Amino acid sequence: MAAGAPGPVDDSDDKGGLRAALGGLTTRGRSFLAAGVAAAVCAYALGQGDLLRVGLLLAVLPLVCVTVLYRTRYRVAGSRRLSPSRVPAGSEARVHLRMDNVSRLHTGLLMLQDRVPYVLGPRPRFVLDLVEPGGMREVSYRVRSDLRGRYALGPLQLQLSDPFGMCELTRSFSAYDTLVVVPRTEPLPVLRLGGDASGYGDGRQHSLALAGEDDIIPRGYRHGDDLRRVHWRSTARYGELMVRREEQPQRARCTVLLDTRRIAYDGAGPGSAFEWAVSGAASALTHMLERGFAVRLLTDEGSVVPGESADGFAGSAQESAESAGLMMDTLAVVDHSDGGGLSRAHDVLRGSNEGLLVAFFGDLDEEQTAVAARMRQRSRGAVAFVLDGDDWARGLEAAPLAPASDRLRLLREAGWTAMAVCPGDELARLWQQAGPEGSGAQPSGAGSTTGLSGGWS
Repeated sequence: MAAGAPGPVDDSDDKGGLRAALGGLTTRGRSFLAAGVAAAVCAYALGQGDLLRVGLLLAVLPLVCVTVLYRTRYRVAGSRRLSPSRVPAGSEARVHLRMDNVSRLHTGLLMLQDRVPYVLGPRPRFVLDLVEPGGMREVSYRVRSDLRGRYALGPLQLQLSDPFGMCELTRSFSAYDTLVVVPRTEPLPVLRLGGDASGYGDGRQHSLALAGEDDIIPRGYRHGDDLRRVHWRSTARYGELMVRREEQPQRARCTVLLDTRRIAYDGAGPGSAFEWAVSGAASALTHMLERGFAVRLLTDEGSVVPGESADGFAGSAQESAESAGLMMDTLAVVDHSDGGGLSRAHDVLRGSNEGLLVAFFGDLDEEQTAVAARMRQRSRGAVAFVLDGDDWARGLEAAPLAPASDRLRLLREAGWTAMAVCPGDELARLWQQAGPEGSGAQPSGAGSTTGLSGGWS
């Protein structure tokens, strides 16, 4: 038999050899072989010819099945297709398997199984009946995971067995596929954010064109240009009609900062504070991209995704679509960092005007609160969601501790719109409260005992 992916492979190159085939004897086959050997020994000792023939029959039958099965020359090709290949945590994906018989022989009874990580569910197994030459069979199964991550599916395995059930041989394909389970996201309300330019959508602002049809210097007149754009001074200087530069929309920017420090979070699992922060960052990224912002993901270690340009932001809308997938893939596997501070992220942020800054912080001590406060200086607007570890450790009904309120106050004094996050809080509600309409106020018992003003300013 030959197993390959995506094309067929001849098993004449199988390194297992006949020894591996003998290792495929089933319990029945081993029992027949042992009984045959025992009968032959007894027949020789007792001088019973009939018993010897029975013993030889019992011993030879499994060996004949092994030889025939080993010499079977099937050529099959297999493929796997994921639909979709990237799913949110808790959602299902369907895996489609296809087997093609590319030989001139009918196949026997085949058992097809696929290797999947245990977090995705039980290992799927399918029994494929006789497959005609040139025929194909398609089967599918579903996988689901509540834990984000990247999971390898494969390789496919085919199991051959003889009609008597004496021997089973397994052949593996070589191809793997990867299922990416990204964090859950939730829709967020549309807010009027500071720094937007009216008339160009929430994610656009005016700027001088740097390239394309409107150059930064006057250019030559082209057929179809509006004559009202003629730049007469340049026309007199160059002796030909020149068209003046104009303003064009430019995408506003947003940086989503995710604090991944191990010391900033307690607990693990889907309901932990860290997973809430990761899910919140994914929701913010998705929301801002939908509004037309150029978005980048920044961690406390200073790593920037997507990072195509010098400042880390993608340029065109097509690049943003690719960057969205890259950022979600990064969040699918992001883990705790061993760093103790936010200084690296601060160094990245102080390099230029960052536009809007949305941060998800874990525990902040006095020193890290001061570093976070300085991040606000280069941003047009900044909002912070602070997940205090003590609040999460004490449960849903706990009120925030005084030190946590003090850290929120310091962030607000620095210009942040700071929101405390407690277990059970929904990001959409906090997002609304942080906006201008909510004035950034949190009700008592919902994560803060004091109001804040401004909202995304």
